[in-house]
Amino acid sequence: MSVGEYCTRDVIIMRGDESVAAAAKLMREQHIGDVVLVEDRGDVRRPTGIVTDRDLVVEVMATGLQAETLALRDIVTESAYLVREDDSLFDALELMRHQAVRRVPVVDDAGDLVGLIAVDDVIGLLAEMLDDLAAVVERQREREQARRP
Repeated sequence: MSVGEYCTRDVIIMRGDESVAAAAKLMREQHIGDVVLVEDRGDVRRPTGIVTDRDLVVEVMATGLQAETLALRDIVTESAYLVREDDSLFDALELMRHQAVRRVPVVDDAGDLVGLIAVDDVIGLLAEMLDDLAAVVERQREREQARRP
């Protein structure tokens, strides 16, 4: 199971020089919890960081900073952790667990942004898998009962 099979491909991006207020507005409009910061190099989008709704609360609102004049690059505390789309989903989860992050940008072999993998995506996948397993148990029970006189 590769990251590329399960990541979200529709990623909302912004540049580091855009305002925190603009990011908050965009997150609200799009009903999302993060934006990936990118640096454009021609047709290439290289992820440089990620800003989450939690960052907005903890780094801006709780400290009394002015979101309208503050640039996104000013609240990114560290560079983004990245996974490649052909990385194992389990390796990506291990990175997320080890680094205590819920979302990680996904890049191709050239380092260009292709998606985002989030804990929520994996929880949904695991829920589907558990539901399928539960259905197997129920079907087995039904088959056994049908065979008995």
